[in-house]
Amino acid sequence: MTALLELDDVHARYGPIRVLHGVSLSVGDGDIVAVLGANGAGKTTTLRAISGTVRREGVVRFGGRPLDGGPDGAARLGIAHVPEGRGTFAELSVWENLRLGAYTRRGPLKDDFARVLSYFPWLEERRGQQAGTLSGGEQQMLALARAFMQRPRLLLLDEPSLGLAPLLVTEIFRIVQALNENEGMTVLVVEQNAHIALQLASSAYVLEVGAVALSGPSAELQEHESVRRSYLGY
Repeated sequence: MTALLELDDVHARYGPIRVLHGVSLSVGDGDIVAVLGANGAGKTTTLRAISGTVRREGVVRFGGRPLDGGPDGAARLGIAHVPEGRGTFAELSVWENLRLGAYTRRGPLKDDFARVLSYFPWLEERRGQQAGTLSGGEQQMLALARAFMQRPRLLLLDEPSLGLAPLLVTEIFRIVQALNENEGMTVLVVEQNAHIALQLASSAYVLEVGAVALSGPSAELQEHESVRRSYLGY
């Protein structure tokens, strides 16, 4: 599988504090890849390094070309980032949030709204509701739907299960898998729930203190002793 995204010896920091120490990874076009690790391992910073929202060094390639610039440039190239904590515009309506998801695009959006509603049909009856009044799970789904409006080639998904009930987590990951299978959307997902992440992804990387400690096919990592002990609980 041709790599859509490649990180080569990427370092990142917040002021004087270095968080990533030479992260290298690859995401094949059309794949779902998971990034696992404990709190503070550098998972969120890895996504921020890709989307251009943190100072970084090293090479990030997207579609075979170096990815430079900030988040607006990444979005225009087809990278959508759903941050940890939903990231919806709380004061705006559901429909206004969806329209903002397509800010990098031109032309009519009617077909895009129809495609979004095919995955999130409940949004139609909530279209005028203020996003901040939705439940946590609904806000997470709205954030995902808004990213889909961008028609991204690559979806960066940060801790989608955080704070949600198991049934909602299952539904969100079902939709992510459907977007991958039906729309060909490539996904890089950061997730602390290693069970569901390894079931969804074809391969995974395990970060420890800002560096890649393990990587490989998900089926192999599920049998790796340190992964089982530290992340799967058996």
